[in-house]
Amino acid sequence: MFGYRSNVPKVSLTTDRMVVRLANERDAYRLADYYTENKDFLKPWEPVRDQSYGYPSGWQVRLNMINELHKQGNAYYFLLLDPDEKEVIGVANFSHVLRGDFQACILGYSLGQKWQGQGLMYEALKSALRYMFNQQNMHRIMANYMPHNKRSGDLLVRLGFEREGYAKDYLRIDGQWQDHVLMALTNSDWKPVT
Repeated sequence: MFGYRSNVPKVSLTTDRMVVRLANERDAYRLADYYTENKDFLKPWEPVRDQSYGYPSGWQVRLNMINELHKQGNAYYFLLLDPDEKEVIGVANFSHVLRGDFQACILGYSLGQKWQGQGLMYEALKSALRYMFNQQNMHRIMANYMPHNKRSGDLLVRLGFEREGYAKDYLRIDGQWQDHVLMALTNSDWKPVT
């Protein structure tokens, strides 16, 4: 179409060891590879995933919806990529973005098995959280973890999140309702956009 210009935000953050950028329509194969390679590893920590998570065609449909959410400012789905942007290391999703007098969202994340224990998620989330606070003007970012997922809890505390509560049977993970610890990080420097 002549004169067509995409209004999908182009966000790419560079850290010392990776690129953290919004997912786009060209990422279907990378995401299919990530979820196929880490299927068994991620299974105990995520909702049940259908088979389409392992196929580029399934991701193409999903990425079209994700791009619409990006355009509307309702969600921000980041990929953690190696410096050459060939392989997905992990994902960090800021979903359920609410504006107005709430200015909040929910953070979810996962890291591939072979990348565990290197501080990569901390590095990526420091950059992504800064973007969400400074560029998207979030006041509150919420994240929740299962009590037995000590690594996730320790990561959130290291990032400055504070415990706000405990929810019984909060989310269905791997087909079972699981309790979650409710955490949040607020932006003490928040100011309304004028």
